[in-house]
Amino acid sequence: MRQLPEADRDAIRLAQDPKFPRLLEQITATGGCSHPIHLSGSTTTLDGTSGEILHHYDTRTEPGERLLVRCRNRRATVCPACSRLHAGDTYQLVRAGILGGKNVPDTVRNHARLFVTLTAPSFGPVHRAGETCRPRRDGTCEHGRPLGCGTVHAPDSAVVGQPLCPDCYDYTAHVLWHAHAAKLWDRFVIDVRRRIASSVGLVQSRFAQHARLSFARVAEYQKRAAVHVHALVRLDGPAGPDDEPPAWGTTELLTDAVHASARRVLVRTPYSPAAGELALSWGAQVDARPLRTDGDGPDDDAVAAYVAKYVTKGASETGAGIDHPLSAWGDIEWAPVSEHVRTLLRTCWRLGALPEYASLRLQDWAHTLGYRGHILTKSRAYSTTYAALRAERAHHMGRADIPDAVTERDWRYVGSGLTPGAALIAAGVAEDLAESRRLGLEARQEGEWCR
Repeated sequence: MRQLPEADRDAIRLAQDPKFPRLLEQITATGGCSHPIHLSGSTTTLDGTSGEILHHYDTRTEPGERLLVRCRNRRATVCPACSRLHAGDTYQLVRAGILGGKNVPDTVRNHARLFVTLTAPSFGPVHRAGETCRPRRDGTCEHGRPLGCGTVHAPDSAVVGQPLCPDCYDYTAHVLWHAHAAKLWDRFVIDVRRRIASSVGLVQSRFAQHARLSFARVAEYQKRAAVHVHALVRLDGPAGPDDEPPAWGTTELLTDAVHASARRVLVRTPYSPAAGELALSWGAQVDARPLRTDGDGPDDDAVAAYVAKYVTKGASETGAGIDHPLSAWGDIEWAPVSEHVRTLLRTCWRLGALPEYASLRLQDWAHTLGYRGHILTKSRAYSTTYAALRAERAHHMGRADIPDAVTERDWRYVGSGLTPGAALIAAGVAEDLAESRRLGLEARQEGEWCR
């Protein structure tokens, strides 16, 4: 007789437990989180005036005397259920800054708004998809390799993004550019403000009294494992999205400032005897597309959906790194990555050992190829926040705090993860919830079409 798999046996064991219905409720409440956090403790809600106990909850009555809560990991490779929730919140956050909503006025759709793409510079020729990978010139490099490639590669070909000559490729500049990309973005934003001020005859220090530059940006790894940036950039009045921008705050003015600043800003690396001092800049490919002023078409929603989709991807899913920090040089040799990415990992580790680059913490960030910025960042006044969206969701689900009440909490971490059987159940719950959302979306779209 064939023995059942371990997960099935464990699921049967759990189902026979008298507290299984409550365990299933907890798993469902986490949305089928694949790596939930286990907490132990209690919460007591008291009347702020009389001291009467209004509500008391204690995990001692729970299965295993613990409560499961979401891990909230944004990466789909780590937790598909939580990544979908994070993607939904990101969509709402980004969309509110484009079209309004979530305490952002609808009038922001009339402000100057751009969808900006900034790329990394070239660190050496790489294989490209389509016609662009045909030879641009004859001959070979100093290492005896062809200067071009005569093959027309499919977009999903594994060779796309790989260097034509690994020995010619500037891996040091690639890693150091990643390490300074966040600073390069900060310099870019500052320069855009300065250029706008200069263009309209303002003293640069007075720009904030007339207008505000708001943005949300997401970092994405290209096929060559270099980060490029997509950003929603908006020009507001000095008070933010509630304030109309000045009459001179046009889309054309903002577009010109973005292009000029992208060409100008530089960040210099610390001097190193091994690499010298590098002047880092954005790549030549800069795109700044105005968004539709009416906001009723699919363009704005498509931009928000694109940004939301990318923030859930891990480095390993894009083929540009791995999703967890490295602890030793030996981890690099076992990483499931291309040889190009493996060389970038080695370069991070080697440069990270140099004292002049200690502040860059390249070994700590080797798994992201030296990139230290957040995947998604936004300016303070762009739109709402993740915390506000979570609070709104809790209120909608009836978990809001009671007015004039005092809450005493005593919680501690006691573990994480699921047993094989619980993981099997959680995967089924997550799949059911995802299907329900899909059907609900189709129903809403069909209803809108019928109207």
